[in-house]
Amino acid sequence: MQDLLNEILEEVRDTSKTATSLSPERIREYEERYDAVLKMGDKENPISTNPEQKNKRGPPKKTKSQNLIARFKLHKENILRFMKDFRVPFTNNQAERDVRMVKVQQKISGTFRSTEGASNFCRIRGYISTVKKNGVPVLESIRGAFVGNPFTPTEV
Repeated sequence: MQDLLNEILEEVRDTSKTATSLSPERIREYEERYDAVLKMGDKENPISTNPEQKNKRGPPKKTKSQNLIARFKLHKENILRFMKDFRVPFTNNQAERDVRMVKVQQKISGTFRSTEGASNFCRIRGYISTVKKNGVPVLESIRGAFVGNPFTPTEV
């Protein structure tokens, strides 16, 4: 699955210069290969009948591999969305980075002293994140905000 996703990403990077998504034919091909990989995963990781589970309620426990395969099936549309809409990033790393500073602040200080302080912290972090995502120098943007000329992104 990792090889397939990396292959799709490489084609998306090559195609993104001239289009906004992969062609419907390529999308269909990749979706078929995605499904084939999941079928192979099901064959290699069958749900076993554990004798200890026989008298217990509920479905049998799944292994980590089986749970991963189930998540890939359940979230197929979201996982492959990056090839249908090039505005969607391949990973959610940026979103995780945006939240990380709030968690670090909470860990260091225990919590925010007031709702207003938390709100201000989030506004500042949001502004810095937006500036970075638009490729604008952060310090210049902060200076601009203090002198009444804040950075405002253009709509796409």
